[in-house]
Amino acid sequence: MKAIDTYTIRTTLLAFLMVLVSLTGIIWVTQALRGIDLMTGQGQSVLVFLGVTGLAIPLLAMIIAPIALLIAVMHSLNRFATDSEIIVMNAAGLSPTQFLRPFLIATCAVSVLVASLSIYIAPECLRALRRWQTEIGADVLTNILRPGEFTKLGPLTIRVDGRQPGGVLVGIFIDDQRNPAERIDILAERGTVQKNERGSFLVLQDGNLQRFEAGKRDPALVAFKSYAFDLSQFSNVAQNITYSARERPFSELLSPPKDDPMFQQRPGEFHTELHDRIIAPIYPFVFVLMAFAALGAPRTNRQNRNFAIAVLIVGILVVRIAGFGFSTVSAKLPTAVIGQYAMLALVCAGSIWLIVRGVIIDAPTNLIAYVQRLISRLIPARARTS
Repeated sequence: MKAIDTYTIRTTLLAFLMVLVSLTGIIWVTQALRGIDLMTGQGQSVLVFLGVTGLAIPLLAMIIAPIALLIAVMHSLNRFATDSEIIVMNAAGLSPTQFLRPFLIATCAVSVLVASLSIYIAPECLRALRRWQTEIGADVLTNILRPGEFTKLGPLTIRVDGRQPGGVLVGIFIDDQRNPAERIDILAERGTVQKNERGSFLVLQDGNLQRFEAGKRDPALVAFKSYAFDLSQFSNVAQNITYSARERPFSELLSPPKDDPMFQQRPGEFHTELHDRIIAPIYPFVFVLMAFAALGAPRTNRQNRNFAIAVLIVGILVVRIAGFGFSTVSAKLPTAVIGQYAMLALVCAGSIWLIVRGVIIDAPTNLIAYVQRLISRLIPARARTS
């Protein structure tokens, strides 16, 4: 591999990693803030909060990676053009296809990353996220113990005054009438929910217990430093988990179970998701070819690149929006996915043709002349008004 190839690949991949980490981190923070209720409302720890919200990062990275690569390639090409390196390499006999080669090598690495995220990592994380959310939602202890509310679970009534960091409950009142032979009232200053192999317990600290036995007038009063109240029957109620098409493994999308109720109801979603995962690693190549076709041709410092950048951005938006449109339509019309493959093939073919022919994308002469005339008319008008 030539030194210029190594230099280009290193520059592009470093820029890609910086953009990918930055954009993914920013979007993840905005999404994670929506799940802050896990800590405030349900009393989960910071580790649970980070774990649940962090499982969405692979999906975000898969979506952002092609855009991050596009920005990295644009940055590298603009840097080469600013330093006149593209002109020097062209004058030294480096053809456009040879100059494109290191960018394609970098794109292969990004495409492998996107494929691994799309086919395996992201769906696996989404399934883990669904299981975790279902477990948290099924755990009545994390949902019923809301500050300031009396919660009745059949013959059991529980109230807490508030929550403190670390899942500590304060001001706990329990009225237990599950045993017809006795009634138990408990007051405790604080307590925590603990789970082990024997079940789930509300471990109370510094309180007292009153036991009213049937047939007796006076209650039995017991003060305690620590008392474990069994709540296993209200914890982790079993629930069936139904995974969506996006959460299914790739093998199930290729060959869905015939008796799967989700597949029977929405077969189009399985078809669309399968092709979305196949197409995801193709988009990095499409974006890189479009970027190189617009910005990879040698230009002098006096030649403006703004028009080519504007055309590239508009082209990327059109291609991506059209891709989303084809995916949406293919859920009801499976043959629409052919349009998406055809569109990407045409865009790649057109970009390669522009690269091989060395076409420079620039504003039309007539458009430039019209803008200059318009500016010349506006400047005197402003001069007269001032």
